[in-house]
Amino acid sequence: MKITIVAGARPNFMKIAPIIKAIEQVQQTGTNLTYRLVHTGQHYDKQMSESFFEELNIPAPEVNLEAGGGTQAEQTAAIMVRFEKEIQQNKPDVVIVVGDVTSTMACSITAKKLGVDVAHVEGGIRSGDMTMPEEINRIVTDSISDHFFTTSQTANENLLKSGVGPDRIHFVGNTMIDTLLSNIGRLKDPEILVKGARLEAQSYFTLTLHRPANVDEQSKLRSMMNAIIEGTDTYPIIFPVHPRTARYLEELSITDERLHFVEPLSYLQFNYLVKHSKGVITDSGGITEETTVMGVPCLTLRDNTERPETVTIGTNELIGTNPSCLKPYLEKLLKGEWKKGGVPPLWDGKASERIVQKLVELYA
Repeated sequence: MKITIVAGARPNFMKIAPIIKAIEQVQQTGTNLTYRLVHTGQHYDKQMSESFFEELNIPAPEVNLEAGGGTQAEQTAAIMVRFEKEIQQNKPDVVIVVGDVTSTMACSITAKKLGVDVAHVEGGIRSGDMTMPEEINRIVTDSISDHFFTTSQTANENLLKSGVGPDRIHFVGNTMIDTLLSNIGRLKDPEILVKGARLEAQSYFTLTLHRPANVDEQSKLRSMMNAIIEGTDTYPIIFPVHPRTARYLEELSITDERLHFVEPLSYLQFNYLVKHSKGVITDSGGITEETTVMGVPCLTLRDNTERPETVTIGTNELIGTNPSCLKPYLEKLLKGEWKKGGVPPLWDGKASERIVQKLVELYA
């Protein structure tokens, strides 16, 4: 049994690390199973890529397609052309794609056109927002995948409604949570990088922003930043700045003595920051899953979410993209009235083991 695992961008790396570990554990039992790790190069700078491989003990990829940069179309085309050659030279029984980045969609299309099965880890999640590139990636990938490893009952229902047979849907849990739980004791204090702010437990807020709806329009970004600064009382705000967002912030010259901009952090540093936060303000999807498991209040600056279980079960609240909506939620948090939240089913650190077990049943 030959497996090709695809990773291309920062959100992918946390999801493939435990799958590789589970494969290697199965290999030790004598099962005839091999894998190739293909890095598309979609994220190609050290902080957005290499540090994750180092910290999460992900082995060096067999190949890096070096398809970073360019527009969405240029990147998709580059990945497809280079991944086609990879598959032709090293044809597997199944290609595993994870998440919803450009690499996920591009490699799924390429594999299927070459007659190779595709298994989508994190299949079936939907935001309903077609202005998000990720939503298009999800829909296209799910429309051609052969098997789906899902994180929630909602994802299962989405796939069933789209006509996917139940025998192809495998509810396994969340591989990103596998990574979090296996590294929770290894988190690294990034205080040396956050000058002038105390990082004592619950003494600061963590902020991340990168989605176009929040950062592309200058007046909207300024209003959102002002609302965040005004609503967080006297607490420092630690803001690891995504390269995309940094350009816009620099143009606006937004400053405040409580606002601390830092470079993108490594996985272990960032999750230390999250774990000890008073609260997290974000427009990321994946972070809402991590805050849910760590029991940290999370305020999501989006009008929709592909992870509704973080709201219905977890510690997340969907605030929207209107800056004026943020204040009452921050007031509730600062009064100590935030919901406690719980952990969704099967988010127990064993999703990757279930995935590999099912793959062995299907292809070995």
